[in-house]
Order: sequence, then structure tokens, then C-alpha cells
Amino acid sequence: MSGDRPGVARVQLVTIDEGNDGQRLDNFLLGRLKGVPRSWVYRVLRRGEVRVNKGRCRPSQRVHVGDVVRIPPLRSTPAGGPAAPAYLIEKIENSVIYEDDQLIALNKPAGIAVHGGSGLAFGVIETLRCARPQAPYLELAHRLDRDTSGCLLLAKKRSALVGLQELQRAGRIEKRYLALLTGRIRKGSWRVDLPLRKNTLQSGERVVRVDPQGKPAATRFRVVERFAAATLVEALLETGRTHQIRVHAAAHGNPIAGDAKYGDDDANRRFRALGLNRLFLHAQSLRFDWPGRRGGLDIEAPLPAELQTVIEETDG
Repeated sequence: MSGDRPGVARVQLVTIDEGNDGQRLDNFLLGRLKGVPRSWVYRVLRRGEVRVNKGRCRPSQRVHVGDVVRIPPLRSTPAGGPAAPAYLIEKIENSVIYEDDQLIALNKPAGIAVHGGSGLAFGVIETLRCARPQAPYLELAHRLDRDTSGCLLLAKKRSALVGLQELQRAGRIEKRYLALLTGRIRKGSWRVDLPLRKNTLQSGERVVRVDPQGKPAATRFRVVERFAAATLVEALLETGRTHQIRVHAAAHGNPIAGDAKYGDDDANRRFRALGLNRLFLHAQSLRFDWPGRRGGLDIEAPLPAELQTVIEETDG
């Protein structure tokens, strides 16, 4: 890919190379113009100031090798954009649990969103881009809720992103989570198969409900350890709906400990007394076939210390 670097107050003419072949135009611009507000990117797209091969274009248009993208001058944004706080960069860099020339896997800390927005300037992806300004390509391959910790994949190449997305669509990435559910559950395993539908309340809060008109969703639960008033389980996703494990656990009558949205207030108060100040949901592992890796990739994220402490206190 050629052209002037972002942050220079003049028109940029960027030629697409194979690393960005097939990418949506808006995503290409957001990755290229690191630190530039999303609102600016979509504004210049609406105004027709961005051109592909001298023609008008839509945000969803795909760019291909050899295309020339015209990017208007960045009149008021400093080169490189604002920097993420040093403590956040260190925290994200220290959470890397696997990396090769195609992808990065993080043990994402709870409390950090995967991307900025809703008042947050920096999520995981913005922070990592600040930490690695010379990286030609960094994109999220999937999402985790802000309050969920654990395995998160990022692609370092467009081809890796496409490959991971294809695996996800085909259901060929095995995703296992650890969750502490309220109540002592006697059965060893069970499956919840309930359709889910997103709803937005008048306050603007997003919630997910079991709804016959919703999208199909299924989760398999397996007991790992029982306590007097809680059960540690492994949850295996068959589908990947928003808040799926949380809603399915609550629908079973055993919401996840620390879940302020779908949980039990009395139980949450008891767990706070044991030191639980977050949702007890952790993306424990990802397993999938991957080119050049005989037997595929098996990525595991250790349980955070604060959750391990809660287990020990619950057991006591």
C-alpha cells in the first residue's frame, strides 16, 4: 500500500495492496486513519470527499488490489491521533498470550471494552494500535463483552481476518467459557436451546430476551465444581449471540454471579462480600484449525486472580 501517512494536511492517494484486498472501505479508512474520530470518517464518506478510482463510493464498498483511494486532508487531527494512556498500553501488551505473523490472542482484562465508543476513547483495538503504530493491519476478529475476561483474537493481516470469520460462520471455532452460577446444580450437564432477541429500552440500555421470534441460540453447560450455594460450570457455545451465556444461564434459573443486568440482586450482594466485583464469566479457550499449525491452534487464557480468589472464598 502506498501514499502519504495519515495526519498530513493534504490529499492522500493510497493504492490498495493484497493486505487490504476485499476489505470494506469504511473499515479500511478506520484502520488507516488511526486515532481519527469515526464521525469524521463517515462524514467525509457521506460528502463524497472519499473516492475510489476517482468515483463516488459507499462505506460498504469493497476495495481491491490496485484500487486508488482518495482520502481528503485531515485539517485538524494531529498526526497519529491521541495516544492511549501508558498504563492501558502496558496492561493490553501484558495480556498477550499468543502471537504469530497472522494473529494475536489476548487474555482480555474485564472492564475494558474491545473497542471505543459510548464515552470510552480507547478499547482494546485502539490501545493496541497506539502500542504498535508501525503495524500495517490490526482488526478484531470477534467480540467479548466489556465485563467478560479471556480469549480475544485479533488479526494482523486481512487474509487472517477473512479466514477467522469464515471459521466462525461455519461454527468451526470451539469457544469454551467458565462461569460461576448461583445455586447448587445437581445435574452434571444440560443444554439450553432458546432463541434470543435484542431489545433497546427507553433509557437506551441494550438487553437480550428469550423470544420465539428471536435468533436461534444454544449453549451446552457442564458442571466443573459444586459449592454450597454456587456451581462452577463450563459453557460451550453452539452459536454466538449477544449475552448468550448470561441470558441462557438466567433462563435456566441460575444466573451468573455478579451479573447486574440478568442476575439476582441478593445473590450478587452475597458474592460481593466474598470479593466479587465483576461478572464471573471468563472466555477460557479457543480451538480451531489453522494453516501451518498441525493439529490446529489451542489457545487458553488463565483464570484471573480475582476470580480464582472468589472460588477459594466460596469453597471455604
